[in-house]
This record gives sequence, C-alpha cells and structure tokens, in this order.
Amino acid sequence: MATTLESFAQDRWVRPSSGLADIPSAIDGRVVARASSSGLDFAAMARHARNVGGPALRSLTFHERADILRGVAAALNACKEEFYELAAETGATRSDNLVDIDGGIGTLFAYASRGRRELPSERFVVEGEVEPLSRAGGFVGLHVLTPRHGVALHINAYNFPCWGMLEKLGPAILAGMPVITKPATATAYVAEAVIRAIVATGLLPEGALQLIVGSTGDLLDHLTGQDVVSFTGSAETSERLQNHPAIGRNAVRFIAERDSLSAAILAPDAGPGTPEFDLFVTEVVREMTVKAGQKCTAIRRALVPREHEVAAIQALRTALGLVTIGDPRLPDTRMGALVSRSQREAVRAQVAKLATEAEIVFGDPFRVEADGIDPEAGAFMAPVLLRCDRPAEASLVHTVEAFGPVATVMPYDGLDEAVALVARGEGSLVASIFTYDPEAAAALAFGIAPYHGRLLVLDRDSAPESTGHGSPLPGLLHGGPGRAGGGEELGGLRGVFHYLQRTAIQGSPARLASLTRSWIRGAPAPATPRHPFRLGYDELRIGDTIETASRAITLDDIEHFARFTGDTFYAHMDEEAAAANPFFPGRVAHGYLILSFAAGLFVDPAPGPVLANYGLDSLRFLKPVSPGDTIRVRLTVKRKTESRKPEYGEVRWDAEVFNQHGDTVARYDLLTMNARAG
Repeated sequence: MATTLESFAQDRWVRPSSGLADIPSAIDGRVVARASSSGLDFAAMARHARNVGGPALRSLTFHERADILRGVAAALNACKEEFYELAAETGATRSDNLVDIDGGIGTLFAYASRGRRELPSERFVVEGEVEPLSRAGGFVGLHVLTPRHGVALHINAYNFPCWGMLEKLGPAILAGMPVITKPATATAYVAEAVIRAIVATGLLPEGALQLIVGSTGDLLDHLTGQDVVSFTGSAETSERLQNHPAIGRNAVRFIAERDSLSAAILAPDAGPGTPEFDLFVTEVVREMTVKAGQKCTAIRRALVPREHEVAAIQALRTALGLVTIGDPRLPDTRMGALVSRSQREAVRAQVAKLATEAEIVFGDPFRVEADGIDPEAGAFMAPVLLRCDRPAEASLVHTVEAFGPVATVMPYDGLDEAVALVARGEGSLVASIFTYDPEAAAALAFGIAPYHGRLLVLDRDSAPESTGHGSPLPGLLHGGPGRAGGGEELGGLRGVFHYLQRTAIQGSPARLASLTRSWIRGAPAPATPRHPFRLGYDELRIGDTIETASRAITLDDIEHFARFTGDTFYAHMDEEAAAANPFFPGRVAHGYLILSFAAGLFVDPAPGPVLANYGLDSLRFLKPVSPGDTIRVRLTVKRKTESRKPEYGEVRWDAEVFNQHGDTVARYDLLTMNARAG
C-alpha cells in the first residue's frame, strides 16, 4: 500500500488533507507514496523557525552544535538499512545509494569534526587578523561572523534525497540557523524517512528543523533579508526562484547549484595503451551509468584528441556493452532506472535534440535489455553515446543536457581548442583532465579553471586513491560559475560561513578583546600574582601575563647548540660567511635556540595544571640575535577553548620574545592543554 507522506511543521507531523500526488516506483511504475503540502501554514513555519529554532540554536556554541551533528549522524548510521530499502524504489542500485546515504551521513560526521576542530567554543567567529587603524595603536578593527537571525530554506533535487539534504543541513545547523528543507517530490519518501529518524533522536532543539513534502506554497513571500535560500536543481527553476519579488526586494542570500555540462578531457599524451587512456574510459562510463547518469556532476562531454577519437569511441562502446541494466535490488545490476517514466521521456527528448548535431554511436534511447524487470513498466533506458564530429561549429552539444545516461564524444585539434570547447559549456561544477604530461596538465587546468568549481587531474599516480570525477567532498568546494549557478557549497568552513553575517567592528584593543574574549596586542595584560602555569584552565583570565627575566646569549651557547643538534648552518658558525649575508650582521643564534631559551625563561617546571605543550602556531623570527644580546619573554593568555573532555581545555598563549633594546625578535602562539577543576 502506498504511504501518505507527512510534513514536519512547528514540531509536529502534519498529514496532508488534499491534493495528493502519486509518486511511482522507478522499477515497475507502481505507486509507492503520495505527497502534498496541503494544510501547512508556511508563514507560521517561517515564524517558528525564526522565533523558536533560531534562538535555541544561537544559544549553543559551535562545539555544542557540532556534538548534535555527531549524534544525529550516528543515529542515522544505525538505521541506514531502512533508507537503502526505500531508495531502491528510486531506481538506484546499492552502490549508487552508497554515495547518497553513506555519503550524506559521512558529510554530517565531517562537519561535526570540523566544528570541533576548526571553530571556537563560542557563538561567533573572529575572522582574520586585527587591522591597525591608527598610528599609536589605540584604534583597531577586526571582522566577526555571527549567525543570521533568519531561516535557511533548502530546496533539493530528486537525485540525491539523502546526501543532497544532509550536505546542506550540516553546515546550516553548525552555523546556528534553523532549517526548512523541501525535497523533490519524486524521491521525497526517502527524505521523509531520514527526517523522521533525525526527529526521533530528540537532539535538535525545537524549531531547528522542519520538512515540507510537496509544494512550498507561499513560503517565499515570507522571506526576509536575514534568510538564506540554498537550491539544487534546474536552471529554469533556479531563475524563477531568484526572480521572486521577496528575494530581490529583501536581498535574500541565494545559493544555487544547477545542472551543468561537465567535461572529461583526454590529453594528447594519453593515447591507447597508457594508464590515463584506460582511466578516461572507466571514468566516462562510470559517470554515464552511476545513478543512471542523473547527477549534476555527470560527464556530458568527452573531449578526445582527434588522433585518438576512433580508439576512444571503440573502448567506450566495449565498456558500455558490459554494463548490466536491471532491477537495482539485484546484486549484479550495475545500472538501474531513471527516477520516473516522465524523466525518461525528458531524456529521450533531449537526446533527439543532440542527435541533430551528433550521431549516436552506442545505444538506443527507445530500446533496452534489462534483467529481471519489464523495462517499459519501469523507467529503464540504455546508455547512449553520441559523437559530434565538428564541436566547434555546433551549439546544442554545449547547451542541451540530457539528464540521464548520455554523453557526447567530441574530437579536438590542439589544447587551445580543447580549452575553448570546454568553455562553451558556460560554467560547470567539475571537469576532469586525463594526462601524465605536466605541461598539458597546466595548460588545461589553468585554461578551464575560471569556468569550474572543481577540477580533477587524474593520472596513474593519483588513480589508486582518487574519489572520482563525480564525488563532491565535504572539504572541497561544490558549485561553479555561470550555468552551474554561481553558488558554492561545502568547501569546509566556507559552507558554514554562508549562513553567518560578516561584520567589521572598530574600537580600542581593550574593547575588542573584551567583546571577542581573545587578547589583542595593545589590550591590558596584567601580571598575575602567581605564575600562570600554576593556574588551572578555569582560573586563567584572558590577558593574564608573565614578564620573564632576561638571559644573555653567548657564543658558547650557539656553538654548543650547533654541536648538540647538528645544525651547523654557516650563519651560526662562520663569521665571514654570515657577515656576507644581507640578513645577518655576523654569526647569529639559531631560531630554535631562541625558542628553547624562551621556554626556559617562562616555564614553571613543577607538576601542575599544564598537562602538555602540543604546538606552536604563526611562528616568525623577526630580528637576528647576536652573541652578547639578551632576550626576555612576555607570555599572555590569548584565548581559551573548551575541550570535548571536561577534564581539560586548550589555552592559546601569545608569546613575544624581545632583545635588550625592546625589539621583537620572535613571535608565536603557544598551545597548551590545561587541567580543569574536578
């Protein structure tokens, strides 16, 4: 029996009252679910997100939100087999759904880790360095990032109902913005199951997540300048959304990831018999058949040197002939169905357009042999490979996308023409380059980079560990210019920062240090009555400082350090050679000798709250230290960051080493782990 899908609005499940649309199985056409957003109050959903979900999320630190994401990811991982079973009805094989389901869950885990590792245990981010704004240093500026006081509306495509939803959800929740997510109706039954599992965890605050199954109604009318819309889908729908009066009037932040004509380029050196030629064939066939070619990153244009064209087409035809098409639930099936029969008809129509400029060299869009199913009852279609002999004179092959198992081979004459042909796509999410020639790699990569969000340069060295052409990764940008939408998702913290507002703040060092809870040079640095290494994490205050005694640096010190460490670089051992160096007055102390002696000056050696020194950041040696100079250290508590474990926290110290004239000779951040009171 078909399931009636429900929306999740204002923290309750809402069953639609009318207007149900049937959602067919891609395998056999039977109705597997019904969907409608009737009965939803979209204005109330937006208010609930802003007035309930937003404040609740913003009351948490980045680390607390990261912990929520980790818990949600773990819960989804525990029940993912349910999602796999449902997702088979979309026409996708289990390996297809590995990218969607495990990939989506993995993205949540990745953002949970980044939130803990790369963001502060605060509700804001200080971005970049302090900008001096006055000669005496009493007036400075910096930039902060804070959560926007709105709602993140996520409108997702049908091809990745799990990953497409979670790769948007993770960065938004980590940023502190409540989410209203709207999956594409064709696969909404998978998305609804995922949201049910998230809601069941009870980990997200009330109002932090809502789900619309069906139309968004008049929701866009209620968007404000604090809201964010993140869209994945067709250029036509994206343009309609961006032109909505409320989005234009209120300058709503709009992130679009649209379809594009991604390319694979075989370089002249990568002829038959080379590993790169084989990699090209494998990757093109994979991108044509994974998810039945229903990927925004799928290879649509396969560019080959004209001298390799015949061999490339023959190799592709041979590989495509080995692809088993059939019931995606069967373990031997390599390619399943398109999402629906209507989608198959749309692909066939696009192939017909392409065929006016290209000839079909493999496959028939109207005939398919499939294992274990009735290919006409479902949405099955054979892979179709076309060849465009004169791509420079054609236009449709660079503008028409058949969103299915379809690609066009295009011969080129010279790397300049290859770059020009790729650029005809007017912007894409990704392109792949297959070469072992460093000059060809450079010419192609930098020639097409302005038109792409991501490039894969694949060769025999990287192939064993490559994640492939079509796999967006949490740490790398997903998006592209022009036709691809001009948006950027993922990319590590870049994806989080879309949901934060960047604000410049000006004031005195003392005021900005107080606001940001991070010591700034020029802010008060009071000396502590007790050595700061005797103070626990919770006792230390931002700005607590120790000024050390001085220590002389002798020639014997330098020579002993050189013999002991083996660092006998001429600047430390040869007076004449050192004096000839424009940076040194003569023999100078090793930089690491200065660091070692500095530690000897500020360290309190007895057991105490300091558990470990685990790193130095931003180390710079600013002035040479000569024999006879003296050094002293000022060590200041710069920032404190809570750890996941309650027993200790991270302390970042500003360490500045001075000579006898008060000149700074070295500066760095010292990182320690400090015990907390039990």
